[in-house]
Amino acid sequence: MIGTVKVSAGAPSRLRSFDPVRLADLEYQAWVGYYLRRWPRVLIASVGLVRVGFGLGWYRTMRGAWLVLRANQLWAPYPGNDPAGARARMRRFYALVKLAHGEPDDPARAAELEVDWWRAHREGQHAGDRGEPAGDAEPGEELTGALTRLYSYVYGEPESALRQAAVERARAMDLSDQWIREGCQPDSGLLPLEHAALVRSYAALLAAVHR
Repeated sequence: MIGTVKVSAGAPSRLRSFDPVRLADLEYQAWVGYYLRRWPRVLIASVGLVRVGFGLGWYRTMRGAWLVLRANQLWAPYPGNDPAGARARMRRFYALVKLAHGEPDDPARAAELEVDWWRAHREGQHAGDRGEPAGDAEPGEELTGALTRLYSYVYGEPESALRQAAVERARAMDLSDQWIREGCQPDSGLLPLEHAALVRSYAALLAAVHR
């Protein structure tokens, strides 16, 4: 029988000990692949994200990356996507994380919070251009709040400690959205700004959860 592994006191678990620059590189690659609908690229990046960001063994990494890819594919169409299907895949993903690390407590709740920030982001994308460059604007509160709640639940840390990580990740999404509006140019100056925001986000997340 397979049980959950609750991490004892001492060195941080692999869920809480990651390379923020490497994680930012991988998420950046995944986002570009997602918006260009280059699914093999998304899968390759997802393997790295699951391995580096969640510290799973290789079997669970490959299984988890496939679940994340399928969740994104079910979410991607607009309109006519499948939120329930995306949540089901992410619930199974977070169940793998719990088997490895003993957290989050309820994979179904983690999946709900995950897909909720996808919803908040999509609604912001289709609410219209705010008329100002993304790098100069504060990210929307709904998206920032949704990311903060997800981080707080997955890592069991107070929302106040995780808000800066959420703000920077939401800022990276705003920059990505601006890149899409401007035609997804591969040499766009927005791309390094997006990557830098992701590095800041994961550095802030590591500082909050590394215990």
